Order: sequence, then C-alpha cells, then structure tokens
Amino acid sequence: MPLFGTHVSVAGGLCNAFGEFREVGGQAFQIFTKNQRRWESAPLSGEEAENFRALWAENGRPPIASHGSYLLNLASGDPEISEKTVKNLVDELKRVEMLHIPYIVLHPGSHGGDGMEVGIARIAENIAIAFEEAQSERATVLLETTSGAGNSVGGQFSHLRDILAASKIPERLGICLDTCHIFAAGYDLRGLENYQRVMEELEAAVGLEKVKFFHLNDSQGALGSKKDRHEHIGEGELGLSGFENLVRDPRFAQSPMIIETLPGEMNRHDKENLAKLRSLAAK
Repeated sequence: MPLFGTHVSVAGGLCNAFGEFREVGGQAFQIFTKNQRRWESAPLSGEEAENFRALWAENGRPPIASHGSYLLNLASGDPEISEKTVKNLVDELKRVEMLHIPYIVLHPGSHGGDGMEVGIARIAENIAIAFEEAQSERATVLLETTSGAGNSVGGQFSHLRDILAASKIPERLGICLDTCHIFAAGYDLRGLENYQRVMEELEAAVGLEKVKFFHLNDSQGALGSKKDRHEHIGEGELGLSGFENLVRDPRFAQSPMIIETLPGEMNRHDKENLAKLRSLAAK
C-alpha cells in the first residue's frame, strides 16, 4: 500500500509538523520550510534543523517533501524574476540539506509567451545554476505536473521529458504527479483502460522510476478544463474511480502520496480523505 499523508502546517516552527503528522495518522508528509509567498525569509537555525532531524528519526523517518515557493518562475524571461527565483531556490536547497529532506517539489513555471522550447531551456538552466550555487549534495528537485493553463510548462508529459533531456544534472531531477493537475490537463485516470493508457504515456515520456512523489487531489474542473482547483477525494470530477487504480498499482506500493486539500477543523477532512484512500487501496 502507498505511504499516504498530507501537507502539514509548520505554524509556530518547523518541528510542529510532526504533531500534525501523527494526529492525522500519516506515513509521509509535505511542508513549506519558509513563507511560500515571500521572496526573503529568516535563515534556518542550526538548532531548529537539529531538532527537526531528531524528530524525523523518532517518528520512523517518513518520506518528506518541501514544496517550493509559489513565487518561483524558473521559466521566466524577466531577469529580475529569474534572479530572485534562483536565489530563493538556492536558499531552499540549503534548507533541505540542513533538514535532511530528500525532495523539493517545484512548479516548472510560465514561459510568458516566449514559447515552450525557450521556457524549457530556462528551467533546466536555472535549476542547474541553483544546484551549483547551493553546493547541494542531498536533494532531488521534483518537477510538478501542471494543469496546462496559459503559458505554463508541465501540462504535458513531453514537457517534463524535454526538461530532463535539456538538464545538465538529470540525475538530480524527478517528477511529482498531481492527479488534479493532470486530469485538468486532459489525462483521464478514471477506469482501468484510461489509467493504463496514461501510465504508458508517462512511462514512455520520463520513465515511472522518475515519479518520486504524488499529490492526490480530486478536481473541481472537468477533464481538460485547465483549471487548477483541488477537491476532496471522491467529491470532484475524478471521483473515487480516478484514484482506485493508482493506489492499487503495485509499482507505486511504497510511493509517498500526499493530500493537499484544506484539512478542516481538527484535521477532519484530512482524516476522511486518508480513510477513503486506504479503503480503496485495501480492496
């Protein structure tokens, strides 16, 4: 069975993530290591990083991903945005190095009308620059699939393939598959035949071994709508049938799969969503 979990709050300090992780009964989790809506953040102290690593060990060393800032745009042609993005990513790489977090999930970005090929080249180059400046030795950057709206990169598996091909450090890159995003981009996960077709296309584009993390979100938008609107499991257009084949796929039996919808009072929604997923996986 996959390692199910949620995006947990770090309000009051990074180490508080483990309390919510235990509260919801997670086996993996995702966090923000800093304010996701600001370019600059206070530095991470060595003491906080040490405490975080100790709690990680005490809680069984679950898989963890840090989600990068929403401000980042690796595909931007604006020199100022590009510089700020790389600087922010360098800081994130240093943080996860200190915390021993293995993954950083990033939205690839928007090419701003300059063309997909140009945007893809910028993404590959900016990630390589950030790794070099951070002197990172631990983390893997996971490029998140997107809904394909506007000029965004990542709405097609071929975009991710081309980023990996253009990268100087493809061994440091992987994929985070978001069910809501790929459904909104036109990949139908409902029903066994559709699911198998999507997985065959993903395998051909990047290889399933590159998929290191999953975001399990239902979709408020219809198939191919390009709308990035998450919904609770089974309550959107994907429905339970959009998850049953994925969570039962033996190839992903040990993969971390994270819910990103609002947790609700006392984490009620998170617990309900996890229970639905585990019930589907156990059938």
